[in-house]
Amino acid sequence: MKNSRVRIKPRPKSTFDSRPLYMRAEEALAKWIDTMSAGERLPTEPELAKRLGISRATLREAMRLFEERGRLKRRPGVGTFVLPPHPVIDSGLEVLESIDTLAHRLNLQTRMADLSVNTRPADPSDAAGLGITEGTPVVAISRTILVGEVPAAYLTDVVRTGIVSQDELETFSGSVLDLLIRRGDPALGLSRTALNSVSADSTLARHLGVQRGTPLMHFEAVLYTQEGKAIDHSHSHFVPGYFTFHVVRKVGR
Repeated sequence: MKNSRVRIKPRPKSTFDSRPLYMRAEEALAKWIDTMSAGERLPTEPELAKRLGISRATLREAMRLFEERGRLKRRPGVGTFVLPPHPVIDSGLEVLESIDTLAHRLNLQTRMADLSVNTRPADPSDAAGLGITEGTPVVAISRTILVGEVPAAYLTDVVRTGIVSQDELETFSGSVLDLLIRRGDPALGLSRTALNSVSADSTLARHLGVQRGTPLMHFEAVLYTQEGKAIDHSHSHFVPGYFTFHVVRKVGR
């Protein structure tokens, strides 16, 4: 009698999701919201947490993020409701344009809040960006940009003294770039920009109406004249969900 061998099929390998729990919860909640219509009420927290397979604490954190992004609205004692998708400002990065210009193209209204203008010594970062000596006086212009009534970005421009006059600051509408373009002097050349993600500190959280630690898109840029002189070192912080940026790239040969 021949020995028969039983072939045991190997178990399928389980896929391990190494992403942080809050990211997985955010993705699961986003998929759930996408199946609902504006005005619909979410299930209760215990029920929704059970269906998504996460703890209530993790669910609350994910829900908080979607509240900040204008997708959910809590009504104490009533429930949490889905809001209609808000407009998203979509832009390529090949051409430098202000938020006002991008929003106007989509017929969105923007306004400025929390304007702060002060003259201070250049810190090491500003000195490196502007090509000046650390401690040289510079003008810092910070403000919040609201799309509709929602804070969507917090901008800070650090410019050399004399670039923007006091009269111009008194009628300043929110964009240093647009101010310089309208004036036409100095003639602008190009902007060099670094993109990364940062967590909101207490200052950014206060101006943008988000929680500390909320991820923000961050652009750090230096604006140059046609002669190659750096005149503006800026930091732009964007609330996720209100902006989409893309780059058109040629295929290398």
